[in-house]
Amino acid sequence: MALMDFINKQWIDIIEWLDDSRDTLSYRWPDDDKEIKNGAQLIVRESQVAQFVYLGKYADTLQPGKHTLTTENIPILSDLLGWKYKFESPFKADVYYVITRTFTGNKWGTSNPVMMRDADFGAVRIRAFGTFDFKIVDPALFLREVAGTDHHFRLDEFHDVMRSRIVSVFSDTLASAKVPVLDVATRYSELGDALLEPVNLVMREKYGIEMTAFVVENVSVPKEVEEAIDKRGAMTAIGNLNDYVKYNMGNALADGKAGVAGMGAELATGLAMGQSMLQGLGGGGGAAVPGMPGFVPGAMGGAAVAGGAQAAAAVTVLTPEQVAEMLSVSPADVLVELENGNLKGKKIGSQWRVPRKSVDEFLAG
Repeated sequence: MALMDFINKQWIDIIEWLDDSRDTLSYRWPDDDKEIKNGAQLIVRESQVAQFVYLGKYADTLQPGKHTLTTENIPILSDLLGWKYKFESPFKADVYYVITRTFTGNKWGTSNPVMMRDADFGAVRIRAFGTFDFKIVDPALFLREVAGTDHHFRLDEFHDVMRSRIVSVFSDTLASAKVPVLDVATRYSELGDALLEPVNLVMREKYGIEMTAFVVENVSVPKEVEEAIDKRGAMTAIGNLNDYVKYNMGNALADGKAGVAGMGAELATGLAMGQSMLQGLGGGGGAAVPGMPGFVPGAMGGAAVAGGAQAAAAVTVLTPEQVAEMLSVSPADVLVELENGNLKGKKIGSQWRVPRKSVDEFLAG
């Protein structure tokens, strides 16, 4: 009798595990070097699965419920053990409980800037951070690629292992999606939803996990790109490049930085505005204004043209639109000459800038 009691103590009759924490992802059931009795009871609770591992090989995965361990319901393990004829002998195997509930509010972020290529700005370095929710969908793959042989794999260990991998998947997905940096920097609330499925294709295949939510909370770009975005937004709001140039000249005059050429431009702009007002009041360009004897509207227009020419001459770097205005041609004609190399200029991103000296050489040649 004592011998049978000793033998019975070496066999495991019931396997179950109650998760008393909220941060456990996988747990290896402690067998104390005992063997599992054929016909033992395995209890798997909700939000759990039981994964059998035999000699480093991943065998059966049992879902929530009460299972009797026989050759019928653990066929893979039975085959590995050589139970072709339903042997009733005890067996040795590791049992991992894997938690399948959704883990929410996990943080991710780029520790170093991520390089992406943009059609407008070229190569741009960005930083991003946010949160994600995930769950384990392939226990065997998760244990093999993420948890390993850790007997109690917790959420903080998961973050240490997966943080760089998640950022790498995010970077690769963002690059393949070819999202413009303007959209990345201004519409990141929509970016997470757009990248969720492409990211999951990689996460499921490589790590056996699935993200149920992927949120991009903030994206930061270099200062020069931020300034370019602000300028583009200002130009869009203004709606006209000539008005934008006048706006900048006005700001320079207000700050006392315009100089003599700027004063001429200011005078030309003011005279042109005055002529427009006179035409509106008098019904034509030749009407005189009471209280201003000797005033000739046509002369005012000449002063405006002269002032505008002086302002253009004072600018050392011109846009294609400004060159076209100087040469009395269309901006498209200027772009053709720039592309052919007849007119020398510098292309910055998708925009051309032309030195005034190049315009003089083009006219002289």
